[in-house]
Amino acid sequence: MNVRLEIVYRTAKGLETGFSSGDMRVEEAISLAEDLERTGRLKSVVFFDGRDRTWTLKELRRFVREVEDEPHHVVVYFDGGFDKQSGEAGLGAAVYYEQNGRSWRVRRNEHGGTVASNNEAEYAALLLAAEELEALGAGRLPITVRGDSQVVINQLAGEWPVMDEGLNSWADRIEAKWQALGVEVNYELVTRKENREADHLAGQALKGVGVRSRVEIDNSEDK
Repeated sequence: MNVRLEIVYRTAKGLETGFSSGDMRVEEAISLAEDLERTGRLKSVVFFDGRDRTWTLKELRRFVREVEDEPHHVVVYFDGGFDKQSGEAGLGAAVYYEQNGRSWRVRRNEHGGTVASNNEAEYAALLLAAEELEALGAGRLPITVRGDSQVVINQLAGEWPVMDEGLNSWADRIEAKWQALGVEVNYELVTRKENREADHLAGQALKGVGVRSRVEIDNSEDK
């Protein structure tokens, strides 16, 4: 979860000023607030999450402890491959998350059977990713979903209407999955290069090469 800080700071001569931070990871925000507290000049600090809910420092500390053993800081990449001649789909998903102080990456792909279009393959790939999150026990916390499909990202983000009846059915299934998990989703459109991992997994699925793996990664590994 990301938050921003609203701070009131008092100088040694009693001059007060307020300032706001940009969005940052909750752990970084807590560390910053604690550092300011140690100066003895922090008059007040309030944290705001992505839904503009307010938190105290005490509440955030407790929240971080409570979710430590749950998947958090979840980032999902998805991609659907489509063979026009056969109408077959390949689905790929890569999930990055943290749990119990460790960072993990899950890769999964699946042959998606016959679909009507590339857009349908993309939706099917995202549903596959959502099912993987369910298997991991993700819930409650915000997640970030990244893909290179303008149609899927913009439609699910509410920027574009879903006019196609078939795609609307896929969108409904995905939204129902998010609601069941209780997650807030932030959609981000990325380039094909940035989405190459999920694209490769989708391509492997079309070739009949199945992948499902979970490995621990270094915190500095680029997502």
